[in-house]
Amino acid sequence: MAFPAFALYSFLYLYPSFSNIYYSFQRWDGVTKPEFVGLHNFTYLASNDDLFMKVLGNNFRFSFIVVIFQTLLALLFATFLLKNTKTTVALRIVFFFPTILSSVSVGLIWTFLYDPNFGFINAMFKAVGLDGLALNWLGDGKYSLYAIALTQIWFHTGQMVVIYVAGLQQIPQELYEAAEVDGASRWQQFKSITWPMALPTTAVVVAYTTIQTFRAFDLVYSMTQGGPLNSSDVLVTLIYNTAFSSYKWGYASAQSIILVFVVLLLTYLQRRTLRINTGEK
Repeated sequence: MAFPAFALYSFLYLYPSFSNIYYSFQRWDGVTKPEFVGLHNFTYLASNDDLFMKVLGNNFRFSFIVVIFQTLLALLFATFLLKNTKTTVALRIVFFFPTILSSVSVGLIWTFLYDPNFGFINAMFKAVGLDGLALNWLGDGKYSLYAIALTQIWFHTGQMVVIYVAGLQQIPQELYEAAEVDGASRWQQFKSITWPMALPTTAVVVAYTTIQTFRAFDLVYSMTQGGPLNSSDVLVTLIYNTAFSSYKWGYASAQSIILVFVVLLLTYLQRRTLRINTGEK
């Protein structure tokens, strides 16, 4: 009974994954016969590819910004939307709504908002007399990556709010009642009860957000295509351009394997750090 599902999974995931590993050791343009080059693709990545290192740095910076602010905002909103009243349920739906949109739709909407000539963001700054903040958000390499990071945070914070609400609702209310009897303030309750009890949920949120930031192809490509001058390129857009623009399929396969190892390492370190904070082994 499980064979049809396993066959589909093998065709869509296992076969492409193993093929990618195979082609990472080849020089291949996608048309001619692959040529085995051993570890050359990986050694070139590590020692000679300055663009890859620049884009890797972009992705680390992008991931750091999104993980920090998206997690903090999600936890903050979830704390205020914890009770199941009509108002909080309605607000949860509003916060979650952007998540159901496609990445391309979100990218196009925010590209319009960021437009330097008639976009809403610059028009708002000019309307309140802050003309110095009316910038070319996506056309200037100093701001493009941060502008996309803000879009990513808006896009997925609501999803993390729902996860946090589910986690925080598992905290026994008796703990808060006892803290109130002892005269603990809201901040003391958050610091001593909410945050420690929310660490397992935070581990899920941080890991999931990290993975999202390393596979944010649609959003980045629809807003800037990695420009200007690769300033907003992330690893998935670089891999795409390497394969479909430069026709270096073997080299793109090697880049994608490095991407997988980077994500695995980051999520492992994050989970280990949060386990240490909760006292788990």
